Amino acid sequence: MDALNKTKKYVYFIGIDISKETLDIAVMVRGSILIHNTIPNEPKPIGDHMAQLKASLKFTTRNAVAGMESTGIYGNHLINKLKSLKIDTVVDPPLHIKNSLGTTRGKTDKKDAERIALYLYKSRDVLRLRVPKRPIIEQLAMLSTLRKRLQSLHIAMRVPLKENAGFVKKGLIEQSNRLCSRSIDALRLDIQDVEDSIEATWKSDGETNRLMTLIQSVPCVGPVIAMQILICTNEFRSIRTIKQFASYAGVAPFPYKSGTTVSKKTRVSKIANKKMKALLHSSAVLAKRFVPDIKAYYHRKLDIEGKHKMSVLNAIRFKIAARVYSCVTNNRMYEKNHKYRPVTDIDYPI
Repeated sequence: MDALNKTKKYVYFIGIDISKETLDIAVMVRGSILIHNTIPNEPKPIGDHMAQLKASLKFTTRNAVAGMESTGIYGNHLINKLKSLKIDTVVDPPLHIKNSLGTTRGKTDKKDAERIALYLYKSRDVLRLRVPKRPIIEQLAMLSTLRKRLQSLHIAMRVPLKENAGFVKKGLIEQSNRLCSRSIDALRLDIQDVEDSIEATWKSDGETNRLMTLIQSVPCVGPVIAMQILICTNEFRSIRTIKQFASYAGVAPFPYKSGTTVSKKTRVSKIANKKMKALLHSSAVLAKRFVPDIKAYYHRKLDIEGKHKMSVLNAIRFKIAARVYSCVTNNRMYEKNHKYRPVTDIDYPI
């Protein structure tokens, strides 16, 4: 069990299936479902229903735990209400919950709520409670999402115009460019405004400013990847070690063997944060060109030892992530020749 809830003995396991309009709530005690209800996904009905459950079942904040799948903004009302009621909360990926329950058949909101309650009951000794994000991290996450959305629109406008060159008459290309120019310029300005807001936001807070400065001290780690690491790890409070982060980002190699059949190569898992992995890959590609020690490492592994190109790039991804965690763990800027404490055995302090 996680250190935060080691002393607690849960009796009531509240599984909640979230949709945009409604919440299905199932309460399990000793492996049996006692109550199931469907309520609107709005703050007041959630508060009223939780108060009703608390009064009828007489549970306390020490013997009850609520769980749900991570569903983005649709869970915000529920999470905020559970936080105000001081009820322990678990928010886990849907795939993790599904795989822990074995083969399942059929799917309804009611069944999903009951399955989440069963997951909490079966995993009660190893549950990892949700670590709340500070408001500034939630703000940065929203701004980061907005920037990505605007960039996608900007690319969707510009790329087709470029692809027309050489295949469409010059006059038609000029007309298309003229008609789209104001939209493209407006999107570019909006992207710049969002980026300025992101920078001003993280610089306004002492802790985020400290962490962003440390992360960006690692060569080939820019503000975009640094911000994504900060958001994904919740300031290194939810994903505390390099081992956890490497697995989360899909850069940790795992062996694959069964009986007498053994794969000669380790492989990374497809279950990963693909956005984080793509950003690490971009940093790795830059590092193998411009960072001397990584450039030498890349050519030694590729040209002398004959390693596969993507295996070497994945190792560089891990090196970059490990350097970030070393800087944060040791609370000092990156230095090429400094001997850092090993990061694989050290948790980032809360």
